[in-house]
Amino acid sequence: MSSRYFNNPRLTRVMFGSKITQGNKKPRSYFQEESQSNRWLLLFLPLCIFLIVASAKLFELQLIKGAYFRQLAEGNRIRRIPIKAPRGEIFDRNGVALARNIPIYKIATFSNSGVVTKTDSISREEAIKLQSGGDSEEANRLLIEVGREYPLTEAAAHVVGYVNEASEKEVGQRPDCPQDSQKPSYQVSDLIGRMGVEEQYECLLRGENGEELIEVDARGRLVRRLGRKDPTPGTSIKLTIDSALQRAAFDALTDAPNEKATAPIRESGGVVRGALVVQNPTHGEILALVSTPSFDPNNITADYAKWVQDPNLPFFNRAISGAYHPGSTFKIITSTAGLEEGKIDKDFEYVDTGEIKVGEFSFKNWYFLKYGKGEGSINLARAIARSTDTFFYKVGEFLGPTRLADWATTYGLGRRNGIDLPGEVAGLIPTPEWKEKTKGERWFLGNTYHMSIGQGDVAATPLQISSMTSVVANGGNLCVPRVWVGDGGGKCKNLGIKDSTLEVVKEGMLGACSPGGTAGVFFNFKPQTSCKTGTAQTISEKTHAWFTSYAPAEVVEEGAQSAIVVTAIVEDGGEGSVVAAPVVKKVYQEWFK
Repeated sequence: MSSRYFNNPRLTRVMFGSKITQGNKKPRSYFQEESQSNRWLLLFLPLCIFLIVASAKLFELQLIKGAYFRQLAEGNRIRRIPIKAPRGEIFDRNGVALARNIPIYKIATFSNSGVVTKTDSISREEAIKLQSGGDSEEANRLLIEVGREYPLTEAAAHVVGYVNEASEKEVGQRPDCPQDSQKPSYQVSDLIGRMGVEEQYECLLRGENGEELIEVDARGRLVRRLGRKDPTPGTSIKLTIDSALQRAAFDALTDAPNEKATAPIRESGGVVRGALVVQNPTHGEILALVSTPSFDPNNITADYAKWVQDPNLPFFNRAISGAYHPGSTFKIITSTAGLEEGKIDKDFEYVDTGEIKVGEFSFKNWYFLKYGKGEGSINLARAIARSTDTFFYKVGEFLGPTRLADWATTYGLGRRNGIDLPGEVAGLIPTPEWKEKTKGERWFLGNTYHMSIGQGDVAATPLQISSMTSVVANGGNLCVPRVWVGDGGGKCKNLGIKDSTLEVVKEGMLGACSPGGTAGVFFNFKPQTSCKTGTAQTISEKTHAWFTSYAPAEVVEEGAQSAIVVTAIVEDGGEGSVVAAPVVKKVYQEWFK
């Protein structure tokens, strides 16, 4: 290297880092300047990275997902307010409301797309306070929907039924309606009929919801109304039920006396489990249908869990779903079968000694068991009036189980009667073939004896016994029972029973409610009543108390509009003449007052 480079003190200082002294400033080295530059680089680099990432995110939000977020923003502004369709109301035969609509108030929760996903009930007072508070966000979430009220409360619960809101599983499903009356899918908080008429005629009672579109601002306040579709109300219906008689029947059954008729069962803390049916014998119209214990459909939300756990089964409709041994009420069928099959006639007499012995078995009459005596020589009419078991044992023996079963089926037992209410059961009429197949056992004469008096495996509903009694009352027609006026009604079939047969049965039933019969509480009752008592043995020591009847006795065959059939059962109540007959008497007192 040339000496001139070394002779240049500036260049030498730069190359070798010699200290530089300029005036009063302290000289700095080359490496000190490089360290300062590195610190600026460390600060600037993260800032650049942050700006790059932020720019990329902003690009994604504005360009890539911009449409998605604009849709969400629009959804938060547009709300679809459901307008619930009023449910059709239910009236009795006289136009008295059995189920009517009332307003209920709710606060809605909306999804991002503006659809109601949840509602919470509030009181009327809270709703008024919200409405008077101005255009607040919560006020714009207030919904006024249609609720249900049942004026007869528990007295008509099993025939009218109840409603509650669609479950999460039911939302989005269509009701099972006929093709010509299809309904849209259920929405959140829609009411669905459960039990009784509410369930049976769901497709008729249910309307079609409407809807209103509104725009709200970011704070949920109303900006403008965009459109509205009005709801289509459901169809109101009229029933054959008489509300005053329904109430009287419920009160009468609830106040059923104890087995000694000294006080109501409820006064000793007991619960009356039973059913009562009032029917027009001419057309099959149901005037009252009661099952106890019952429930108040107005409190279904609050008390449902308690009622479901109740061992007395308040939701169980005993009138159409309860199958019981019909006891001596079945003797109406045995009498008809014996006469129609020619096994006996009206003059046939049987000498009752109190019991019939078959080998080592003894089949006794109730009168013999209670008083140790026989009835002596009696004909069919007297046997019906006195309910003489031994007489009907012999008639059943003459007939045989197959023919007896055939006549029971003819009268409507062992099959559903076709009432327009959900939950009806068929009951059971046993035969030798049924016993062999079901139990793997032979049929014995004792089985026939038991069947002839409504015991053994025979099981019938209170509705079936009511319809059976109506056949006698109306002159031999089996009518389909119904509760809705609009189904046409009057669907009756003549069973071909001879008038002479029915006259003997009627004579016996009139005798049962007359002095010397078994229904003492009706001996002096006006109008004159025809009846049959029943005391059905069960697997326990207690007996079911039955009473079936019609009145007035002398004009039913002429189709008088005032004529009715009343049938009652009290589970484990005792004797039919003591427990069930007084219940029925109260119903007649209401009807004929």
